[in-house]
Amino acid sequence: MILNRISIVNYKNIREATLNLSPKMNCLIGQNGEGKTNFLDAVYYLSFCRSSFTPIDSQVISHDQDFFVLEGCYTDEQGGLDNIYCGMKRGVKKVFRRNKKAYQRLVEHIGLVPLIFVSPSDTCLIEGGSEERRRLMDVVICQYDHAYADALMRYNKALQQRNALLKQETAPDPALLEIWEEEMAQHGELIYTKRNAFVEELVPVFQRIYQRIAENKEQVGLHYISHCQRGPLLDVIQRDRARDRAIGYSLHGVHRDDLEMTLGNYLMKREGSQGQNKTFVLALKLAQFDFLRRTVSSTTPILLLDDIFDKLDARRVEQIVRLVAGEDFGQIFITDTNRDHLDRILHHSGFDYKLFTVEQGNICERKEA
Repeated sequence: MILNRISIVNYKNIREATLNLSPKMNCLIGQNGEGKTNFLDAVYYLSFCRSSFTPIDSQVISHDQDFFVLEGCYTDEQGGLDNIYCGMKRGVKKVFRRNKKAYQRLVEHIGLVPLIFVSPSDTCLIEGGSEERRRLMDVVICQYDHAYADALMRYNKALQQRNALLKQETAPDPALLEIWEEEMAQHGELIYTKRNAFVEELVPVFQRIYQRIAENKEQVGLHYISHCQRGPLLDVIQRDRARDRAIGYSLHGVHRDDLEMTLGNYLMKREGSQGQNKTFVLALKLAQFDFLRRTVSSTTPILLLDDIFDKLDARRVEQIVRLVAGEDFGQIFITDTNRDHLDRILHHSGFDYKLFTVEQGNICERKEA
């Protein structure tokens, strides 16, 4: 998919912007805090029906404003046109429309415009809790598998219901507990199967990309860990029911799955430098891009690269530049405070491109002499 034109009104610090975009490379230059990341988040929102940074929609509305509007005009792989509109007023449910027709369920939209967003906050995948790493898998798989998205929604509902029963002061009805446990097990095993298949296919691509950026100097690994690996999930969930009751929530299930990230034979979070951590998450995101490109109806995802060069040495920057300037990538949005980095990418690619300057939420196209 190609985003040809975007209109933004009252999204964070961007009060109003309408931009015609390059089908290949769109570079945004500006100092930190000026609105570059907010622009990328608006593009993300049009793909996922939510911000990358907050689940609370009202928080993306500009201060002292009552609404926000996003509108994107896209071209698909066959040359067809799609118009995606999103609008929301404070205190009112948001509206999402495709070609003027509102979605009944927002999950129907996920995957129409596949997208990968690489940002400085991705280091939380290494440093943060397991929920960040589960979200990494969920965001990709949901873009090409609606059955997975449905199973995830049903599993989480069953988990919430079971936890509510566990928190009761009086002993919960065992039959009712079993109903929700069976729901968790049924949908959880499907989630596990799809996550496991995804990770198995992702790992060799991820390792190849990492080694290219690091010039084969380091070995990295990614290992999926799940309670489903201990036996039938229903047995695993019910085995510690008394302990779950004592603490008031469910200790076992795919909501506790994790990805173990390693550098050599050691945990990445303990051994990795800032540059190695950034290389790790960048390689992981680019591997996800490659996966989506091959799985989502042969649709090339949009790639958002936010301030990716900070904390990287010159050799790694050079390898990344060569990588993203290759023909495997479609439309790219890239931000930086340093014009030199962007000039090197443009020099290597020879692609059509546009440059934009961002200052205090104002975005202007920069015409090259």
